[in-house]
Amino acid sequence: MEFKTLRNIENSFRQIRLYAIVFAVLCISVVGYTVWRSYRFAEEQRQKIYVLDNGKSLMLALSQDASINRPVEAREHVRRFHELFFTLAPDKNAIESNMSRAFNLADKSAFDYYKDLSEKGYYSRIISGNVQQRIEVDSVLCNFDNYPYAVRTYAKQFIIRSSNVTRRNLITSCYLVNSVRSDNNPQGFNIEKFAVVENKDIEVIER
Repeated sequence: MEFKTLRNIENSFRQIRLYAIVFAVLCISVVGYTVWRSYRFAEEQRQKIYVLDNGKSLMLALSQDASINRPVEAREHVRRFHELFFTLAPDKNAIESNMSRAFNLADKSAFDYYKDLSEKGYYSRIISGNVQQRIEVDSVLCNFDNYPYAVRTYAKQFIIRSSNVTRRNLITSCYLVNSVRSDNNPQGFNIEKFAVVENKDIEVIER
């Protein structure tokens, strides 16, 4: 009888120990999950920014790592430069305005290319011939593995005269370096060693 009682006590002790271990594991799991969720919630809240709109209302914005958008900003920077530099109207003031804005996005290499074309009378012929020129950028390929970033741009250039429209293949190359953001340079890049790799007629459409 005494042996049986001891056996029951031992079994009861084992069961209590098992229950205690299970309960401890559950408590640790609940505490761990709670801490993890709290950390996640705090991280999500830190990404939210409240912006006061003219002192009247609050707007919710989300913060984001600036480096995530750099490839997109780089392509937009190059695209914008090409649109300004190669979109021409038969108006001297319009050309100079576009060039001035384009030079804010690039170094002296862009100005040197502009000066070379100007000395050859390219812009004078645009004005005297009442020629419109526009560009359509097909793709901007940036290599972000090495700095400065090598860029190659593929575009179509359209030279519109009263008698015909000339379509050209335009390929350019350059390097991108990080720069200070400003109103004139919102993406914070600067184009260096700008060069035209190819610019040849591919089609002339009579009007």
